[in-house]
Amino acid sequence: MSRAVVYRSYGGPEVLELLDVPEPRAGAGEVRVRVTVAGLNPMDWGLVRSPERAAMFGLTVPAGFGYDFAGVVDQAGPGVEGFAVGDRVFGGALARAVADHVVLAAPAEAPDGLWRTPDGISDEVAATLPVAGMTAAAALATIGLREGDTVLIGGAAGGVGVFAVQLATLAGARVIGTAAESTFPFLRELGAEAVAYGPGLAGRVPAGVTAAADLFGTETALAALELGVRPERIVTVAAGPNPPGGVRATGGAQAGPDEMGRLLDAVLGKRLTVPIAASFPVERVRDAVALQADRHVHGKVVVTL
Repeated sequence: MSRAVVYRSYGGPEVLELLDVPEPRAGAGEVRVRVTVAGLNPMDWGLVRSPERAAMFGLTVPAGFGYDFAGVVDQAGPGVEGFAVGDRVFGGALARAVADHVVLAAPAEAPDGLWRTPDGISDEVAATLPVAGMTAAAALATIGLREGDTVLIGGAAGGVGVFAVQLATLAGARVIGTAAESTFPFLRELGAEAVAYGPGLAGRVPAGVTAAADLFGTETALAALELGVRPERIVTVAAGPNPPGGVRATGGAQAGPDEMGRLLDAVLGKRLTVPIAASFPVERVRDAVALQADRHVHGKVVVTL
């Protein structure tokens, strides 16, 4: 037997269960990964609490939980090329990641993904990259961020925000991040100027903003419009496919094919750090989700298996 976190009805963290399930096997062209760490994202608990959102991803209950994972290949089916038993890997497996084992095609088929974990990068860090890292990269690419820009980043201390702030700084932009005041010192360490989110945001933002990335909802996007930023230089990642004011929407699936390699190089070169805010054993997955869903955590939350 194997273990997997599943939910059989929609709701809050209380619907998540750690169950014994039949151990999956790798078939032709597939690898099985023994998962060691799963990284949590807002999309994970968003699918759990909303049948409408789950349906957008083709999911119905009962369903597995989580997307980001890291671990070791422990089975390789016939015809697999590029991966072998013993390889350290990380990737995404929609609604299947928080489990002892994940089976994927090799190479993985959309929307899943699978990459080798380089020496020098821990499983904890690797398990944060597929959604948050790629979403941040896609957001900055969508607005055409360049050296000399002043970019307003909404939700800058969250899981995607910690990547977006650092990537924007590496690109030579001035970064202004919205967050709770308790988070200001953390953001400054990442290289951002901090402003408090909430009503009247536009009035608190320093002059000169040329681009914006709203990683939480629409507040930052609307503030950027009020400040005169052109809609094509404003992006949202959590406001649905049709954000207000003609601004653009994107997500990790729209990241370019070379973005993961750039992220890995930046982590290995210590130009980008991944703050792990909290780590929970899988038996405490409900606590991990409750903390992550509170949206006040600084960095990433991971679950170990």
